[in-house]
Amino acid sequence: MGVDYRPLTRSASDFQQAISAADIRAVTRAAFGGSADVVSAVELGGGFYNSTFKVGIGQDRPVILRVAPEPARQARADPELMRNEYASVPYLAPVADLLPRNLAVDFTHQVIGRDYLFQTMLEGVPAATALKSYPEQVRGGFYRELGAVARAIHGVRGRQFGPVAGPTYERWSDALFAWFDRAAADLTDHGLDASAVTELMRMADRNRQVLDEVREPRLLHGDLWVGNTMLAASSPVPSISGVFDCDRTWWGDPEADWPIYLALRKPGSERDAFWSSYGRVQQTEEARWRAKVYEAKHAAALLLEFHRFGREEEVEKTNNEIRDLTATLRG
Repeated sequence: MGVDYRPLTRSASDFQQAISAADIRAVTRAAFGGSADVVSAVELGGGFYNSTFKVGIGQDRPVILRVAPEPARQARADPELMRNEYASVPYLAPVADLLPRNLAVDFTHQVIGRDYLFQTMLEGVPAATALKSYPEQVRGGFYRELGAVARAIHGVRGRQFGPVAGPTYERWSDALFAWFDRAAADLTDHGLDASAVTELMRMADRNRQVLDEVREPRLLHGDLWVGNTMLAASSPVPSISGVFDCDRTWWGDPEADWPIYLALRKPGSERDAFWSSYGRVQQTEEARWRAKVYEAKHAAALLLEFHRFGREEEVEKTNNEIRDLTATLRG
């Protein structure tokens, strides 16, 4: 029987690359047994890193297959993200009811030359498209729930700083600077100007002790926002029914997390409801200084992503943002 195989249209130069129908059949049989029959495999859009398929295997509900980029295509700053997510599962227990369940995982590369895992398919509809269908006056409820999810994740304590799967460090500054070093190397590898990042590091290093006032590592999701959540279908108000793509988890300062950065970006909007459940961030001079470093980290993480997708004007704009942040650190 043939497979209803529907990959997205991509060029050979695109960062994300699908796997073939034959490979999907091979990994499915490796995961679920030699008699498992792939009926359909539809590649899903919306993500920017893994290749994701909704795979029908003759059961009541399809499963999700996520395939990591080939090792040579992965960045130094954030390598083996799928393995990082897998290592994070025990620590995400406070929000386990919102997460997909891992059904099978293979990091051996014996079937295909890429990491992959199968997960249950979450109920609901993607918030990335569904949230906009609600009247603006009720969208605050979504951000209130998002704040509660972020708060639950940030309540988990760790022992050292850095990616959950490692490497980890005794000091928060060491984890941050190691990441910046690798990010700068990634930019250089791709022929991009890394000077904005290296100058930022030089200035931040002058007040390294302010970073190291953060003594207790907490779990950070790294990518929690609208695009990585599901909403309950047919609900009169937006209600979070699922959270996915937990592959950028870190141990660090909660105020360095992606949802904190984005919740602060548009004050006076429905995003303000986030703080009603999360609580307020620190407003000390030291905390505001650290926030500038964190903002620069988020910007630096976007540089390579913009380059991968040919958005070179955004690369220059983001480099300028990092330079402006460096100037504020300089005082």
